Amino acid sequence: MEKRKLGANGPEVGAIGFGAMSFSDMYGPTNETESHAILDACRDLGVTHLDTANVYGMGKSETAIGTYLKANPGTRDEFVIATKASITRDPEGNRSFDNSAEHLESELDKSLERLGLEYVDLFYAHRRDRRFSPEETAANLGRLVEKGKARAIGLSEVAPSTLRRAMKAFPIAAVQSEYSLSTRFPDLGLVQTCAELGVAMVAFSPVGRSLLTDNPIPSDRIPNLPFLAGNPRFVEPNLSENLRILGAFRRLASEMGTTAAGLANAWLLTRGQHVIPIPGTRSVGHLKECISGATLDLSTADLGRIESVLPVGWVHGDRYSDAQWIGPERYC
Repeated sequence: MEKRKLGANGPEVGAIGFGAMSFSDMYGPTNETESHAILDACRDLGVTHLDTANVYGMGKSETAIGTYLKANPGTRDEFVIATKASITRDPEGNRSFDNSAEHLESELDKSLERLGLEYVDLFYAHRRDRRFSPEETAANLGRLVEKGKARAIGLSEVAPSTLRRAMKAFPIAAVQSEYSLSTRFPDLGLVQTCAELGVAMVAFSPVGRSLLTDNPIPSDRIPNLPFLAGNPRFVEPNLSENLRILGAFRRLASEMGTTAAGLANAWLLTRGQHVIPIPGTRSVGHLKECISGATLDLSTADLGRIESVLPVGWVHGDRYSDAQWIGPERYC
């Protein structure tokens, strides 16, 4: 697989990584055996960047990676592993964020224990905590690099202006944001700023939480998936309209000899050499569909055909509900 740099001075990773939220039960029940099969497939396919977080299944995702590494000695060096922290609960049980030095280090220590590691390659602040300036958050993260608990630091769901300020305090290797053919707001400044500053743009949900695949999550399963059940793109009438429009995209992918997931990831790879999609899945077969995008060489004409069936703004419904929008920075 083509390699891309995870930050200006970072390691090279496969152009497509893996988002290990799927190792939790976010999109349906899973287990350690299935997660380990995915990691076996990642090694076979050249997927070297693994992205997880402390809140994915409340440690379940990190634990699955940790038990895999323990069961397969020597595989640690095959992966570049990232995790995240800052999402927490206040005393009343409400979702909140904590980017204090104490919280970030405490949560990273717990993550390292679950992963069975002495350090992670990349550690993100999962959300902006407005009690701290971007400079202060970067400095708090940077101390963990200085202590040897992380090799590099990143930010998630932040504005370009936040990135610029954070860079003044400590080098930021990567910014993670939702980015796909159905979520294109990063094109309005974040993709460009990351390129200018030598920061990797790590694109999560690159297949639109299944919408940009040949097998979107069936509507009868959505009520049992709390996040999607409240997500505007997966409620009616938006869901039916989105699926109708996406029929043309699936047909286009078939005409081009690939899968919808492969084409969606291939499109992202054309957005800049610093863009690294991290699709997630519970299925080895679906993983292969996503990774096939790394082998596609899209021409200008191909990109025009994609744009013709999925023009900017085609999707019905916001990417988050009002409650889900708490945390990510809006900048345009």
